[in-house]
Amino acid sequence: MTLTKKLLIVEDDAGLQRQLRWAYEGYEIFTAANRDEAIAVLRAEEPQVVTLDLGLPPDPDGTTEGFATLDTILQLAPATKVIVASGHGAHELMLRAIAAGAWDFYQKPIDIDALGLIVSRAFHVHAIEAENRRLANRGGDAAALGGLITGAPEMLKVTRMIERVAAADVTVMLLGASGTGKELLARGLHDASRRKGGFIAINCAAIPETLLESELFGHEKGAFTGAVKTTEGKIELAQGGTLFLDEIGDVPLPLQVKLLRFLQERVIERVGGRKPIAVDTRVVCATHQNLETMVAEGRFREDLYYRLAEIVVRIPSLAERPGDAGLLARHFLQKYAAAMNTGARGFAPDALAAIDGWGWPGNVRELENRVKRAAIMADGKLVTAADLDLELRADDGPINLKAARERADRKAIRHALARAEGNISGTARLLGISRPTLYDLMKAYDLQP
Repeated sequence: MTLTKKLLIVEDDAGLQRQLRWAYEGYEIFTAANRDEAIAVLRAEEPQVVTLDLGLPPDPDGTTEGFATLDTILQLAPATKVIVASGHGAHELMLRAIAAGAWDFYQKPIDIDALGLIVSRAFHVHAIEAENRRLANRGGDAAALGGLITGAPEMLKVTRMIERVAAADVTVMLLGASGTGKELLARGLHDASRRKGGFIAINCAAIPETLLESELFGHEKGAFTGAVKTTEGKIELAQGGTLFLDEIGDVPLPLQVKLLRFLQERVIERVGGRKPIAVDTRVVCATHQNLETMVAEGRFREDLYYRLAEIVVRIPSLAERPGDAGLLARHFLQKYAAAMNTGARGFAPDALAAIDGWGWPGNVRELENRVKRAAIMADGKLVTAADLDLELRADDGPINLKAARERADRKAIRHALARAEGNISGTARLLGISRPTLYDLMKAYDLQP
């Protein structure tokens, strides 16, 4: 069932209110002239998009009442896309409105056609977000490949590859630096597969060598001192499902032989046992080490490597995913600000610049930790670079001037798109260029919002 597109126009000028009311087709229109009326309509009709004039009575010449209305709308319905319009000090108000949670800003006098495009885009984005929430509520973390958040072409390529191999019953090896989300992707692969069993994860580097065999293969009662009962290992527990072996490069050579036998014959023997046990478990492994070098040095079995590496997926670092740092930072801030009931609502300009400019050696894990700390430490609604404990760092680029210009343009456009959440008008304003110029650059560089 297609939901009705409901648009609430909050405007105290009766003439402009009528003009806006009849300017849009395909929407169910509601109007309000003040904050009380707007909130009453919001509660009763739950409009997806609101256009809000900041100059509302009893402060028609100021913005106090308008910002109070914006704040109330977002408290009651955070998913609502609020487009703020004002004829007062546009640039300063734009920054303040976006920081307060407005989806977009438009300066009076209003161009009906231009505002119509912004409203149409707002409904489109709201529908996408609503569908994502619906899928998340229905399927948990399976909604977007393990709940992964990304807009970078480099990472989207990885997710498409994982979705393709999920249905094929092959062993998958995930290669990437620590903190890039290997377990998240492994879980997403399992959720996208047809396997009905559970997802079991084990970090091979976190378990002492003497205990790792028992953890993986299980043990019989009396197999060793302290084995007071028969215990199934992780491979058995993942029967019919997926076993994720993180840091596979840390498995000792003697145990590699036993793991190879399982992959070849799909049977295991528990420690202290003699009976072969057939197991239908898919293996997904991950490592930040160079296994090919380890094979050449004799520290990892070549035959096991090829059994594990039927499909190899290389995961880019966060620094190689332009725009994703900003998207993830917003996600983590919303998550932790809500969980810890702090006042942090967004990022100050210096924080956004610092997030874009940082190299993120610890990848997504480092970003999450810094944002979590900042959500606690921030004094106001906006998180600053100091709250994140970040300093801008120079980024060396190519020497060729044309290549440097293109690289800088691509990076700037991707970051601006991420900050503006794909909104073209907002992106153009952040870049200080017109929308036609932005469209031309995006076409030249093959970029999509």
